Amino acid sequence: MKRFLKILIVIPLLYILVIPIYIAVSSNSKPVGGIEVIIRDSSDYHFISKTHLLNLINNGSGRILGKPAGEVSVEKVEKSISTLRELRVAEAYMTIDQKLKIYVDQRDPVMRVMPESGGDFFVDEDGVVVRKRNLYNPRLHIVGGNITISSAMLNGVSVLDTVIKNTILRDIYYLVDYIKDDDFWSAQIDQIYVDKDNEIDLIPRVGSHLIHLGKTEDIEDKLRNLEAFYSEVLPEVGWNKYSLINLEFKDQIVCKRR
Repeated sequence: MKRFLKILIVIPLLYILVIPIYIAVSSNSKPVGGIEVIIRDSSDYHFISKTHLLNLINNGSGRILGKPAGEVSVEKVEKSISTLRELRVAEAYMTIDQKLKIYVDQRDPVMRVMPESGGDFFVDEDGVVVRKRNLYNPRLHIVGGNITISSAMLNGVSVLDTVIKNTILRDIYYLVDYIKDDDFWSAQIDQIYVDKDNEIDLIPRVGSHLIHLGKTEDIEDKLRNLEAFYSEVLPEVGWNKYSLINLEFKDQIVCKRR
C-alpha cells in the first residue's frame, strides 16, 4: 500500500518536472512564426518606424522568421534595439506560440536645438539629447545660437546631470519647461536664441520685436512683467512700435523704438 502511495506521489511530480522541460525543448525547436512590433506614441513622433526596427533586428541577428526559436537570442535582439537613443524603453521577448514581440517607447521631446556650430537635435523630458535623423519635425520650441552639445550629452548623459558643468542648455531646459506649462507663453514664444554672452533672446510669434531676457535669473518675474506690458501697453501703442523689449534689468522693461 505504501509503495502504491509513493507511486501516486512520484508520477505527478515527474509530470510537473518533465512536462515543462518537454514543452520548452519542443518550443525551442519550432520556427519563429512572426515578429510583432509595438511602438508607443508612433503617431505622435515618428522617430522610429517598424521597418527601421525590423531591419536593425535582422541585420544584427540574421533573418529571424523561420529560424528555430531556440536559436534566437532575445537578449541580443533587445540589446540591438536599445542602442537607438530615440527609445526610452526597448523590450523583446518570445511568446509561447513562437512569436518574437518587440515593445518600444519613444522619447518625448520638449525642444529642438540647432547650434550655430551645426547639427540638429532634440532634447527629451529627461534631458537626454537625441540627434535628429529624419524629416519629421514635431512642433517644439526651437533653441539656437551659442549652444554646445558635448560628447557626454551625445553619449546619453542628461543635460540635467550635475556632471555636465557650466551648460546654458540646462537653464534653457528649465526655461522651456516653464514656457510650455504656461498657456499664454506657450502660444506666444516661438524661438529661443542664446547670444555670445550666454544671454537669452526670445522670438515671439506675434509682433516684429525681439525680447531680450538676459540671464535666466528671475524668469517668472520677468515674464510676468512682460505679460502685463503685452496686455496693457502694446494694444495702445501698437505691436510693431518697438524693435526691442529688454527685460534684463530687475523690475524694469526698457524698450527701443523702431
